Amino acid sequence: MSRVKVGIQNIVVAFIGQFVGILSNFISRIIFVKIFTSEYLGLNGLFTNILSMLSLAELGFGTAITFSLYEPLAKKDKEQIKSIMSLFKKIYRIVGFAILFIGALLTPFLSFFIKEIPDIDNIELIYILFVINTAFSYFYSYKRTLIIADQNRYIATIYRYTCYVMMNILQIIVILITKNYILYLLTQILFTVIENILISKKANKMYPYLKDKKISPITNDVKKDIVKNTKAMMMNKIGSIVVSSTDSIIISKFLGLVATGIYSNYSLITQALKIITDQIYNSLAASIGNLCASKNEEYQYNIFKRMNFMTFWIFYFSSICLMTLLSTFITLWLGADYLFSELTTLMIVTVFYITGMRRPVVTYREAKGIFYKDRYKSVLEAISNLVISIILVQKYGVVGVFLGTIISSLIFCVWIEALVLFKDGFNINPIYYFKEYLKYTLFTILVGLIVYYICYFIKVDNLIILLLVKLFICITIPNIIFYIVFRKNDEFKYFKNLLKDILSKLTKKIFKNGDILNER
Repeated sequence: MSRVKVGIQNIVVAFIGQFVGILSNFISRIIFVKIFTSEYLGLNGLFTNILSMLSLAELGFGTAITFSLYEPLAKKDKEQIKSIMSLFKKIYRIVGFAILFIGALLTPFLSFFIKEIPDIDNIELIYILFVINTAFSYFYSYKRTLIIADQNRYIATIYRYTCYVMMNILQIIVILITKNYILYLLTQILFTVIENILISKKANKMYPYLKDKKISPITNDVKKDIVKNTKAMMMNKIGSIVVSSTDSIIISKFLGLVATGIYSNYSLITQALKIITDQIYNSLAASIGNLCASKNEEYQYNIFKRMNFMTFWIFYFSSICLMTLLSTFITLWLGADYLFSELTTLMIVTVFYITGMRRPVVTYREAKGIFYKDRYKSVLEAISNLVISIILVQKYGVVGVFLGTIISSLIFCVWIEALVLFKDGFNINPIYYFKEYLKYTLFTILVGLIVYYICYFIKVDNLIILLLVKLFICITIPNIIFYIVFRKNDEFKYFKNLLKDILSKLTKKIFKNGDILNER
């Protein structure tokens, strides 16, 4: 299949899976907050972020090895694939045991991360269960990477969300019947193990040569590339994990578990949207990797421009919707007690926008294996984010935490990542990208203000009606303005023609099937 067709297939399945997963998660969260106190919600968010920090033990091997698989998969070099996967297996098992060991060592220091220890039984045991779940996620999961690198992410997605929805259903049953948080966590561990076993068996069926006992040692050239890329990715991983995981930890340390619990609800929504949009880039990553291994730089750059334009529309539209709808939705979902101020919401949405707009650059950088040149960038970002957030949280509260993230991202990520990609990946001046980025951002701010203030003056007592009216405005006005301004843009024309082509083929199939039914 063509790269476009493969990418669309992966994206469609990812969207369906994510929609079902989000729906089940929201239902589970409603029941969770009604049965357990807000401290449990904060504890859940805090331990999740601590364990995200522990995933530093992976050191970026996953991304480096995924890149090393693109070429042998394109050439169908089974021997090299077996060698790489054998190394991957050993590394991930070491990572899993390292997380178990390091995580257990941190148990006596849990009070350091929490401003006031809540009246919750078995906090240490709860934490250990989080550690076990994270560690188990690395056993057998290395085979998932091979399926994804071979442009078959939709298969991994089906397994992922089938298990995820089943887990949420069982967790809801456990909460309602037992009201036991320990059993709730044990259910999570059970499905982590089940998913890993199922995806491993599927990989063995798709690639039967993985079961061969005769495996050649990995070549020195491949080993050198993996080691070099891992060293660079290790620094990138440190930066990304520290930036994404420390917000909850800082809030918990300086403001307490209740504030952490409130943030976890906002995070659940923004992370759900992030995961949805990530599905697009993750689904396209293997195709981009194949593209970069087989096409010239001019062709690669043209595809990049299309991806960058698509990214702008996604995060322009998503950010406006978030800023306008978040407060109303959370009030309807959980109640006004779980709201942050509008300024805090703006900071959360800004972080979401900046992180999202980086995705085309990050996707291409990883697909082209450009890890080494900007390896120090992430460490500097992590340090600055931590320092600035800790300073600002003491004066500005939750707003200060996200302001620190925004400042560090703008100083160390947005321009450095693009500069390295354009210089070493495309061999062209990045000035075009920066001009487009500024134009897109100013456009998003302008339209966002228009939509926000239109919705601000709408006064309806019924929250459901209010949410639906605001949603209608968010869907129509930003997209009408977008069409008027960008309809003559080359990238817009490309996606319009692509959509027409897809709808045309779909219509032909529907009528063809109808004719067959009529004949019968």
